[in-house]
Amino acid sequence: MIQTLSDTESAGHCSLSFLQKSRILPQQRNGRVVIKFDSNECSDLDGLKTKEWLVTNGLGGYASGTIASMNTRRYHGLLVASMEAPLGRLVLLSQLEDTLIVDGARFPLSTNLYSENIVHPSGYLNLVGFRLDPDPVFTYSNGGWEITRTVSMVQGQNTTIIEYALGKRGSGKHFFLEVRPLIAFRGYHAATHENQAINRWVDQGNGTLTLQPYQGLPKLHIAHDPAEVQVDGYWYREFEYEREKERGLDHKEDLFSPLLLTTSLDSENCFSLIASTELQPISRLAQYKQVDVARGWKSPNTANQGSGRSDLNSLLEKAAGQFTITRTPFTSTIAGYHWFGDWGRDTMISLPGLMLATGKHELAREILLHYVQFIDGGMLPNRFPDAGEQPEYNTVDATLWFFEAIRQYVAYENCPTWRSQATALLEEHLYVPLKEIIRFHVEGTRFGIHADEQGFLWAGDPSTQLTWMDAKDGDVAFTPRHGRPVEIQALWYNALRTIASFGVLLGDQNAVEDYNALADRLQNNFLRVFWNEQRGCLFDVARGEERDASLRPNQIFTVSLHYPLIIGKPAAQVIQRVEEELLTPYGLRTLSRDDHQYRGSYEGDGWSRDGAYHQGTVWPWLAGPFFFAKLAVSESPAATMSEIERWLDGFTPHLRDAGLGQVSEIFEGDHPFFPRGCIAQAWSVAEILRLASRVAAETPGDHE
Repeated sequence: MIQTLSDTESAGHCSLSFLQKSRILPQQRNGRVVIKFDSNECSDLDGLKTKEWLVTNGLGGYASGTIASMNTRRYHGLLVASMEAPLGRLVLLSQLEDTLIVDGARFPLSTNLYSENIVHPSGYLNLVGFRLDPDPVFTYSNGGWEITRTVSMVQGQNTTIIEYALGKRGSGKHFFLEVRPLIAFRGYHAATHENQAINRWVDQGNGTLTLQPYQGLPKLHIAHDPAEVQVDGYWYREFEYEREKERGLDHKEDLFSPLLLTTSLDSENCFSLIASTELQPISRLAQYKQVDVARGWKSPNTANQGSGRSDLNSLLEKAAGQFTITRTPFTSTIAGYHWFGDWGRDTMISLPGLMLATGKHELAREILLHYVQFIDGGMLPNRFPDAGEQPEYNTVDATLWFFEAIRQYVAYENCPTWRSQATALLEEHLYVPLKEIIRFHVEGTRFGIHADEQGFLWAGDPSTQLTWMDAKDGDVAFTPRHGRPVEIQALWYNALRTIASFGVLLGDQNAVEDYNALADRLQNNFLRVFWNEQRGCLFDVARGEERDASLRPNQIFTVSLHYPLIIGKPAAQVIQRVEEELLTPYGLRTLSRDDHQYRGSYEGDGWSRDGAYHQGTVWPWLAGPFFFAKLAVSESPAATMSEIERWLDGFTPHLRDAGLGQVSEIFEGDHPFFPRGCIAQAWSVAEILRLASRVAAETPGDHE
């Protein structure tokens, strides 16, 4: 059951463990859906440091940290700038060590972890509240005074704003705020260590400080309200990042502090900083705040304001917006934060949920039009590397998902105006490239991708990983799926039927007959090759006479896509077996627990994690295809819709765990299904949002 708590009801509400308390769901605040933590929750450091917030700038840059203000990842920072959008990310401003001084008594606001498990300072002890509203707001108090810190970013700039606001003063007479920047200046996959190469010089202007610690890296400009500036220069040694330690990566870092800012809050209640790669005065803050107010997010259906379903959709819509970035000269989609770039496969899978389900059809159109320019050899790029490098085409499924993204775009609205626009888009820009894609796939293209005489699509060899189950270390493919992967046959069939439907729309009758004939050939041969009679489901891969009987979720796409490859009893059996073996409260496992290769935990170094990535790990994005497949074959759609609602209700509290307001990349396969991987994954958000939007569309009114 989804609940909505008022601000007054939330106080003192939690007496359970932190994990249980984190099940409290989002709240409404002035029409916005707010994720909020109260004073009871803020006393638990172990819980606070696992809850991560994320603010993005539309370029691939971001600010991110934990509720405790303790950086637990090398990817955390207050200004992680994207210098070659969406990549070229640099951690410039890592942290602020800030302290409120009341009548000479010092109260730390920040928290850091050093080697040997030393926590200093312990600002979390003064933390009494946190909310995502929509930006992170930290509230500190000793019972008398109260001060907040807010972190936001300027869209389209590598610019972070940090604002302090003193609220209650209690019995205090004199208030001072000390703020000490801690800088890293390194790539976000790396770590800084004390060195003599650093340039300690600070250029002081009128309320502006400029640093350039290393030649060849950008300058950092810090604009500030009136304050005393003390240029000193200290190394703070051996910060420890717990999440990186768990992942077997370099987890210690030294950070440099070039200066200390001290300001009196006796006459002013506020103090603000602008940290940016651009030189700009603090007076620009008022302009940015006006824009920030304009971009405030509200529940999409004000008539249902306060309903759980509206809350879920609103949170997911905001989350969806964080993945849209500008990669000059076009718009693209980040696959996940903190460390992914823009990937073709992820973009096409995510497009219907991120763009169409949120009404951003113009952005969807722009992305489709720009991706079509990069088709090469009948293939869509898998990944765009840094600026100046050529796209990589090592994927068999991204191109096939392109067809489905276009199909959903064309079907976005059923009205004459939209049909006319969609038909024009197909005729003028997309149809001919799509036909070329089919031709290349039939005749053969990179990586051995080709259609055989029976209609099956083959791809790869033992040294390649071309499907979404792509974990690979050197020449070792952890889940080798070369040959005829089951979901590739489903996507190939869907693509053939899709382009045949476009041919009907555009009057290309000869092409319609050819494409339907190819699709018929595949469908007629499919079950003969892929049906696993012993287990009552589909083989995962067929290559020659060899069959991979691993029970995996890939078979669900034979039912879930718009043009299902199988129907009737086989389809129902596939869904039943997948539900019995793979369905969890957070998505589908990638492998049955009965398989000897099953890995229920996802931990350790890179080799260990890659080995578990698709061997039982739960992927939330697969919940979309699963439930859409179940709806497609359901004899009682209303009952299935109620089942989906219950599943979504159970999933919703995750938006208050791990990446706040976001959906994680993966979960462990064993209970209690700890979230792992990226804290914010595009296709995770997209498919849950697409599912929630379907439920909202078919079940109007409040859901209590």
